[in-house]
Amino acid sequence: MQHLFQPGDIKTFTRKVRAEDCATFDSGAVHPVYATFALARDAEWCCRLFVLDMKEENEEGIGTMISVEHLSPAVVGTTVTFTAVVKKIEAHTILCSFTAQVGERLVARGEQEQKVLKKEKLEKLFSTL
Repeated sequence: MQHLFQPGDIKTFTRKVRAEDCATFDSGAVHPVYATFALARDAEWCCRLFVLDMKEENEEGIGTMISVEHLSPAVVGTTVTFTAVVKKIEAHTILCSFTAQVGERLVARGEQEQKVLKKEKLEKLFSTL
């Protein structure tokens, strides 16, 4: 793993909220706003942007933790801007904080952690499951 970043470094990602990003369960659609689980997916992607730059060809990142505090809704068609900030890098673990905003309005905040491991190690782990 290349250590290219340090605490305080930033990556951003934008998502235009789509119908498939809304809360829908086996019982049907709940409401036409950005679901917490879709928001968590996109927050993890924004944090993963660091991993994509840092991992070697024989390595891959794997998510180990995410926390999301969902503070306000984002309706379909709204553009949400995610900002990930490196909090800590130790060995092969990267911890980021993130925010999600519509304009100046804070939609969510939280933390996400990933480990960068050799692909061979991951394949061994997955084959034992």
